[in-house]
Formats: sequence, structure tokens, C-alpha cells
Amino acid sequence: MSFSVIIPARLASTRLPNKPLADLGGKPMVVRVAERAAQSGAGRVVVATDHADIVAACEQHGVAVQMTRSDHPSGTDRIAEVAAALGLAPDAVVVNVQGDEPLIDPALIAATAACISQTVPMATAAHPITEAAEVFNPNVVKVVLDRTGRALYFSRAAIPWHRDGFARTTADLPSDYAPLRHIGLYAYSNAFLQAYPQLTASPLEQLEALEQLRVLWHGYPIAVHVIASAPAGGVDTPEDLARVRQFF
Repeated sequence: MSFSVIIPARLASTRLPNKPLADLGGKPMVVRVAERAAQSGAGRVVVATDHADIVAACEQHGVAVQMTRSDHPSGTDRIAEVAAALGLAPDAVVVNVQGDEPLIDPALIAATAACISQTVPMATAAHPITEAAEVFNPNVVKVVLDRTGRALYFSRAAIPWHRDGFARTTADLPSDYAPLRHIGLYAYSNAFLQAYPQLTASPLEQLEALEQLRVLWHGYPIAVHVIASAPAGGVDTPEDLARVRQFF
């Protein structure tokens, strides 16, 4: 199928200043992300940014880039601006690949894009959790699905709650318990992407600090592509940066 990848990249970062421009084997991180995205079969890959330094870095390495407003409240709003500027058709599929994922699997991008249909305007991904500590870690976002593979709910809490299993122990996961960890990769139909900024924030989204709950709260389905194991991690900390630099 045909789809576009748009990579939101802001220069500001509290833990890693200038993160999108961090050197990874001679190329800025945002360029490495664009190169991985290009391997997914995307019809186009565009970086969406609000900073001239990122524009210059992309142009130096032949990566398409679009300047955006600086006041967007989220990366989703930023890519919506770029998708509109590109004149994409309403039924075009747009994948939001974060600018700090230089090791992202191109096949995962393509598989998530393929989940979009006339009845499903948004898709994301997940993988099984195997460590008990992750189930109870609020920084690990969990998702539960219906029988068709669509999201019922996302939470920082341990969902689903294994009533009998957790009554015995929370040190190990019960053998019949298979929770899913959400992966922060999103695909949209362009029509829905353009409508998203007009959706009012939901109470659930504000409580959990999870933007995707706005979509469910307004009644839109989210398909979830489940992979067998955790993908390579992105870059959030100096330790992450050192790990990724070793790879390159």
C-alpha cells in the first residue's frame, strides 16, 4: 500500500539538548530516522520541524523537510500541518515516526500503516510484556484489545488486572497473563489526521497523560498491530544515546 511518513522533530529537549542533531556515526539522529523510514516502502518521508538548524541538517543530507509553526501542542498537530501542506488526499495514509527512533524497524512502520482502512482511521502497535516490573511501571503504557485487535483502553496502570494471579504474587507474571505494552508509533488516514486537532481533550487523556485516549473517548477505533517482542528502544536519556551510538 502507499503511505507517507512524517517525522516530527523539535530541537528542545529537557534531558538531551539538541537531541535530533545528536551525531550517530557521522549523521544527525533525525537523518538516521529518516533513512530507516525510507526503507519501509513509504512513498515519501518528510521531517516536520520548527527549527532552522534541523532544516539545515536535513537539507545537507538530502532529506525532505518542512518548516512548521512553533506553537503546536503535540507532534500529531505538527504532522497534520505538514500533511495539509503536502496536499495529501483525504484517504492517504500518514505514519508518525518519532524523531528519536533511529533503530525503528521499517517493517513495523509498513505493518502499522497497513492497518488503516475505511472504517479504522488510526493504528498503532504493541508487544507482549514479559517482566513483572514493567507491568507496574507507570512509564510503561499498557493497552488492552478487543477480539478484532482494536484498542479498548490504554493506561499507565496494570491492565488487565489479574485478580487471582496478583492476589498470590506480583513478583512474577502468572503463566496465563499476557499484557501488552504500547509502542509509540501511529498511522492515520489523512482525513482523520486533519480532524484530530479539532477534537477536544478528554478527561481520561488528562488523567493518564496519554494523548491517544482522546481518540477513544470521541468514539474512533484504533487498530493495534502486535509484534512478538520488544523493538529496539529509542533515545530518551544519555544512556540511550550511548547505546545507539555503539550500534552505528
